[in-house]
Amino acid sequence: MKKFIVTTTINKPTEATLKFCKIAKEKDWIFVIVGDTKTPHDEYKTLENNNIVYLTPEEQEILYPELSNIIGWKTIQRRNIGFVYAYHNDADVMATVDDDNIPYDSWGDKVYVNQEIEVDLYENISSLYFDPISPTNHNNLWHRGYPIEDLPFKNNIEYKGKTKRKVLVQADFWDGDPDIDAICRLSKKPIVKFNKFEPFCSNQLAPFNSQNTFLTREVIPYYTVLPHTGRMDDIWGSYILQHYFPNSVIYNQATVYQDRNVQDLVTNLENEVIGYRNTYKLLNDLENFETYLPEKTKKFWTTYRKQF
Repeated sequence: MKKFIVTTTINKPTEATLKFCKIAKEKDWIFVIVGDTKTPHDEYKTLENNNIVYLTPEEQEILYPELSNIIGWKTIQRRNIGFVYAYHNDADVMATVDDDNIPYDSWGDKVYVNQEIEVDLYENISSLYFDPISPTNHNNLWHRGYPIEDLPFKNNIEYKGKTKRKVLVQADFWDGDPDIDAICRLSKKPIVKFNKFEPFCSNQLAPFNSQNTFLTREVIPYYTVLPHTGRMDDIWGSYILQHYFPNSVIYNQATVYQDRNVQDLVTNLENEVIGYRNTYKLLNDLENFETYLPEKTKKFWTTYRKQF
């Protein structure tokens, strides 16, 4: 089985990046690092070996010129190049990670993708949508991209017992500075440690992100980090994937510590406004999801799908 890790970065090799390099060698993953114009290319080229691939901007433009052009530069959405590269190089499983998520030693030891397993099942009894943070010991927080219209009753959940699930997507959690909504981060500024838990799921739509998530080959052509959608890029991508593959996602305990790169929290908020305005509408009309995408994003989606 071929296993790939994909990230993009503009930074010098971080603690997280170097640990993923070590994991790639010791646990037989191929680590694909997608460069950008600001990335210190020479420092990454020195890391290359049989398990580590660094894609320079020039290499990306040769491999996928149309896709590269429509994504543009100086953007985290360059990661899509890595998704396509992993798929074309016969990835059976692909992990998408961020360069500020430091993996624990146990990272990748329990990957359930491509297996049918028994998991805990939850349901929000007051909403059509499920916040994956709700069953945890930090349910005062909420996941980035959960529709804010349903926040007043996001924790009205019931445990429905065990269910069997064929796992196509496994979203692992993150200790430290977690991936939460911008309003939530501004108002609470939490540093968290999630209690350990067994894998769980919901039959309702729920967000997952691109920072510590495993996907099977089958779904890679339907998952993307959407350009021109602000900080809904990976979140709307998660909802679109679930439109094509319902009841395919599980959530697993934290396997990284997020030492978040320096960010402007107000800018993050501004970049999530597109979600505050449109996520609920998109979820209620997911069959017609393209209707809610900016024109540039629609063109990207068409171009991305042509790569497979």
